[in-house]
Amino acid sequence: MLVNDRCANCDRAIDGADQKFCPACGQPTPAHRIDWHFLGHELEHSVLHMDRGILYTLKNLMLRPGHLIRDYIDGRRADHVKPLLLTMISAAFVVFLTNRLMDGDVLGEAFFRGFTDATSRNGAEGKFDPGPIFAALEAVNAWTNHHYAAVTLMLLPLEALAFKLAFWRWRNLNYPEWLVITAYVNAQALIVWGLSIPLQRWFPGTIVWVMWVMIGYGTFSLVQFFSEQPRWKTMLRAMLGFGLYLFVNAVLTVVVALVMFMMSRHA
Repeated sequence: MLVNDRCANCDRAIDGADQKFCPACGQPTPAHRIDWHFLGHELEHSVLHMDRGILYTLKNLMLRPGHLIRDYIDGRRADHVKPLLLTMISAAFVVFLTNRLMDGDVLGEAFFRGFTDATSRNGAEGKFDPGPIFAALEAVNAWTNHHYAAVTLMLLPLEALAFKLAFWRWRNLNYPEWLVITAYVNAQALIVWGLSIPLQRWFPGTIVWVMWVMIGYGTFSLVQFFSEQPRWKTMLRAMLGFGLYLFVNAVLTVVVALVMFMMSRHA
């Protein structure tokens, strides 16, 4: 006996008791009441199931990232979490750990603060004091810390553009496809960053090494993705892509800091 003879989502008539999904919108029919059994089923199949979902995607992202990305680009997507969603989940993972272990300091505010103090102490009378500019850089860094997930998404198109330029005409990938590739590479980097946070708490200097590990891991992913190309060519182009992105990102950060500095002077 049917609980309901129409789809709860689009109101299409249900053909019979053996119909499990609505042919019009794809929703399960009949719609199950949300109870503990329903929540347990959702947790098992969308999160914990090792044949698909988050854990399956993360396993492949860390062990065979290039193959995962190629599968998604080539249309084999049913078992994988969408790249933008995975990026947001990974960013939330980093924010959660930094809030618990490092007082929310994702990007290393202590470095900027120490650099600002040093430049302020060394400023000579009558000469330009760079301390206020570095203080503005510290403010930009602090704002990024508080809006890390949003900033990650905002910078994603910029990084995708850098990679598209670096890998010009390779496999004829379009810009949206590079957005997908970059989202997966970002999610991978965020996982590495999150796992390193306990080390960063006790050994602040490891932040530099972790960044190199992230770049190296991303390069490995692209080498695996472009398996038909010579590895050394892929590595060079990957390093060029990372270099372009980091350069433009640094320029944007300095420009924003200078704007904040000029506004503070005229306030």
